[in-house]
Parts: sequence; structure tokens; C-alpha cells
Amino acid sequence: MIRQPSRRTLLKYGTAAAVSVAFGKLSMGQGKSSSHQRTVVIMFDGFGIDYLEGSSMPVLKQWERDGIYKQVSGVMPSITNVNNASICCGAYPEVHGITGNTYFDEKRGVEDYMESADLLVAPTVMERAGRQGVKSALLSSKAKTVTFLLRSCEIVLTAEQPTPDWVQKLGNAPPIYSAEINYWLMRAAIDVLKNRPDIGVLYVHTTDYPMHMWAPEAKESQEHLARMDDLIGQAMKAAPDAQFLLTADHGMNAKTLCWDLEKVCARQGVPVRKAFSAGRDRYVKHNRGCSGAAYVYVKTPKDVSRVHEILSQTKGCERILMRDQAAREYKLMASRIGDLVVWGDRDTVFGEMDVEQENFSSGLRSHGSLHELNMPLFVYNAKNAPASDYFRRNLDLARWMYQS
Repeated sequence: MIRQPSRRTLLKYGTAAAVSVAFGKLSMGQGKSSSHQRTVVIMFDGFGIDYLEGSSMPVLKQWERDGIYKQVSGVMPSITNVNNASICCGAYPEVHGITGNTYFDEKRGVEDYMESADLLVAPTVMERAGRQGVKSALLSSKAKTVTFLLRSCEIVLTAEQPTPDWVQKLGNAPPIYSAEINYWLMRAAIDVLKNRPDIGVLYVHTTDYPMHMWAPEAKESQEHLARMDDLIGQAMKAAPDAQFLLTADHGMNAKTLCWDLEKVCARQGVPVRKAFSAGRDRYVKHNRGCSGAAYVYVKTPKDVSRVHEILSQTKGCERILMRDQAAREYKLMASRIGDLVVWGDRDTVFGEMDVEQENFSSGLRSHGSLHELNMPLFVYNAKNAPASDYFRRNLDLARWMYQS
């Protein structure tokens, strides 16, 4: 088995050096094939339809007029790691194996972040490109992205902790809890496009911190989107030969109610083995680890029906599904989801808290439910893209590329 690089290694090195530590020359292309058009994939985290429609973004408006534009659906749960893997692999979670930002290892009885490349069991577009001799780069605002999508990438950079060579080029990166870190990341992408024409696939993943903080109509949100639109335009000028593909992982809504489902069940006399937010990750300032999706593991099979009944009577639990039903209906990997799967309504999230229930009077902006599934998809300047009807979900964005 190939040993995966540790999170510390990635954060320390951040570029091809980190990849070579673990992979040697695994899947490294020897150069860009002339038969392939240079590609830029932008996974614009949290960029729901309402952000596009509520903003003046002339570059994306040009893409809408002159390229392919669709309103598409993401996959459930509507959280980052699940949809990022789906977009990058062009597959559903039942195929690639990523079912949350967090998962529960039932054998070890341990809850952990779903960030290891070991857990991703389908090839990414970068891996598919590498098999055809095309080099790739992975750039992300968030460190968690590069630890599970890095395979076959010549360049791996996280703006959360950039390496000294990138700091020398672009200056210190802003904090992860800022809009400015996305601008720094886009400047890094532009640098790659200008100075590394041998990179055939550039995958860029921003942070949704601005969307968690601000509604589409907020001044700060408008400023963030205007700046991002301008930087995307600069990327186009840096690579006029390239095709640009853009979509999002989820939308965003203000939430007013949060439940700790472990405490809900315990109060009703049926304690569960584990219940947690599928959207919980390291970035607690975004949403306090709360999301509109939860996985519940019972202590014994006989508890399933009673727990289902308790959750069905809990305000805001919009859908409660048995494991097999959820896997079948939402194309999830059954072995990596709970005995019960819970989707919240538009106003409700789930998390691990000190209290059973908490109300947010001002609205905690988050996602994960069926109400954050709509997002835009753009394909611009692509010579060999499928027809518009091909694109129905965000995972279709690059699914057609480098297929053997």
C-alpha cells in the first residue's frame, strides 16, 4: 500500500515536493499532450444561485452568454467534501466514498475528519489526466482539500499555510477566516497559468467563509464577488487558450434552530452510539460545526424504529431515512453513513452542543440540507465540451474529460 503524506507534510511543503515524498513518480505526467486543451476548474465554494443572481459579475455574465450555463443540482448531503469529491471525480458518493466532512469508523468507534486520500476510492480528473501524460495543479484556500484530492498533482498549494516560495512570490496569505484569502489564491492560480504552461489541468477550490458570513445582498458579499469576478477575468487573459469550468458545492441559508440529536434521543430514553453533523470540519468559525445533515448510529438494531420515531417528532427534521434507503435514494456509500440519515428543513441544523436545542435569533448561515442544492455551472471556451443537456449536476462539470 502506498503511504499517504501526512497533513503536516502537506502543510510544510505544499507543492510537488509533498507529493513526491509519498508517491515518488506515481502518475506524474511527462508533459502536456498537444491534443488536450488547457483546463481551469474553479470550485467556487458556497456559490449558490442567489449569489450569482444578486451580483454584478460581468465576466461570468459573458460566460453565460457565450458559453454553456446551467442551473444544476449538487449531491446530498450538500456539504463541501462530498460535493468537492463528486465534482473532482465526476461521480456520486456511492462510487468515490466521501460521505461527509466527518465520518464515523464503526469498527474503531472513532469519529474523524474525512480528509485522507485513503478514503477517496475513485480517480480524480487530475489522475485521469495524468494517465494521459497531462500534468495537474491543485490549489485550495482550505488545507483539508489538498489532503484528499492531491493524487497525481505536480503542484499542490494550500493558501491556509503556503510554502516560502509562494510567500516570496505573492506575500503572506491572509487568514483562512477572510474573503481576502480567496483573492490570494486566485493570484496564485494566475501565476501558474502565466508561468507553468505545462500544467494542463488547474483545479482551484476557494473558501465559503464569505457566504457563511454574509447574505448575497450584503455589501461585503457584493465586494467579494466583484473582486472574484475580476480575478477570474485576469485568469482568462493569462490563459486565452484555456477552457474554464466553474460550479459550486452547495448554496447557503440562514438557520434559526439547532439540535444535538444525541441529547434528543437520550432525553427520550433511547441513547444512541453516535449522532453528529455530516458537515462538521476544522473550520468552526464558519458554522460552529452545524449543518443540515446528520448521521445517527444506534446501539442495537432494535433501537432503530424507536429512534426513527423520536426524530420524526422533532421539529425541523424534514426527512429521516434508514441506511439502505438513504444509500439507494441519494447514491451514498452505505458503509460510510449512519443507521439513520437525517436531513433538516430550511431553518434547521444539527451539531454537537452543550445543550439539546439552541435558537439563533440572527440566523447562523450554513448548509447540508435539501435546500442548498441549487447552483450555477459554467463551461466557457471549451472546444470539445458536450452539449448543454449533458450538464444536470455539479458532478458533470469535468466528468467528460480524460475518460479512457
